[in-house]
Amino acid sequence: MNDCIRIGLEANVSSMKRLCSLSYRQLRKRHQPNNLPSHYYLTAISKAAGILASRKKSIKRGIPTKEPYLKKPLLVSCYSFKISENGTLRFSLETNKPINISLNKHTLDAISAVGIQIRSFIITSDSLSLSVRRDVTNYIPRSFYGIDRNASNLTYGDSKHAVQFGLKKVESIARTTRQIVRSFKRNDVRMRKNLFTKYGKRRSERVEQILHHVSKAIVSDAREKQAAIVFEDIIGLRNLYRKSNFQGKSIRARMNSLPTYEIKRQTVYKAAWEGVPVIQLTKGETRGTSKICPVCGERLQEDRFSKVHRRELWCGKCRKWRDRDLIAVMNISYRGWLRFRQSKGEAGEAMVQEPREEGVLLRVDASKLSRCNRVTELTAPPVED
Repeated sequence: MNDCIRIGLEANVSSMKRLCSLSYRQLRKRHQPNNLPSHYYLTAISKAAGILASRKKSIKRGIPTKEPYLKKPLLVSCYSFKISENGTLRFSLETNKPINISLNKHTLDAISAVGIQIRSFIITSDSLSLSVRRDVTNYIPRSFYGIDRNASNLTYGDSKHAVQFGLKKVESIARTTRQIVRSFKRNDVRMRKNLFTKYGKRRSERVEQILHHVSKAIVSDAREKQAAIVFEDIIGLRNLYRKSNFQGKSIRARMNSLPTYEIKRQTVYKAAWEGVPVIQLTKGETRGTSKICPVCGERLQEDRFSKVHRRELWCGKCRKWRDRDLIAVMNISYRGWLRFRQSKGEAGEAMVQEPREEGVLLRVDASKLSRCNRVTELTAPPVED
């Protein structure tokens, strides 16, 4: 793979076809004495092309990048392997010298399910990963459940059904890890780096395990109720908490350690595995989800000095206090429904009808909502109290 990356950098190419034509013969000539099967060349070229394409995209965006180089040993293949009847992964690195790796019971149970196809495998110095494919049946959603991600909780649901998952444990893990890391006073940079890596990995693994149970419960509930999951757009949240924004160190550390991307990543791939639709709102559609009343569309007011209504907002028209997290998921779920309805359209594509005496008529697409009408419709959703 490093040979492919070097050839791609010298020729300034990143496409799979061009890189294959430049590097295949060189790889075959260099590694031919090792009796390495030729399909590993194709896998290395494919992996290198993806790395070069990602580097090229980063350069176009103005992101400083280094020349990529693979340091850790890695074996990737999607050809000439199989799972034998005794539960072992069988492949070969040399002709007539097969290698067998035993799989555990959990892996065998997972790949033996109906509709599972094994596409490739990845072997590192301490792990084995199998890439599988599964055919799922998608459905038309009957309801739309929004997800509101906060520092201490995650709220999921709509106006009729809402569940709140507490994430205090995630906050506690991040805070404890920061305290441990700050207590290190060693002047050795290498020692500090190793310790930071150790505790950072431990923190991420513990947080991922907690979020795994949350995302699994969300997808299972959505699948059971034939609902779609709606995510709001919170990209750029960490830009609000930088050193130059005149905020305290503790609040910046707390907000920048939120696992907002991780909970979305786990939910999206589990939803795809179960056939649950996922809707991603845009920045404009996300605007005002925590400030607008989901019943009447009025702007909500906050009492910062009240201890009784600490997480609640006041609607002057409805004359009620409402939980701000519940308000957010109600607005997000409704705007997800709007996105789904608008994506269906009001007419088919333009087509020619049969000729008539008065001439030929064309069927055309119905006009789309303007931004003004769309904002008006978003701010006054017909949701029952």
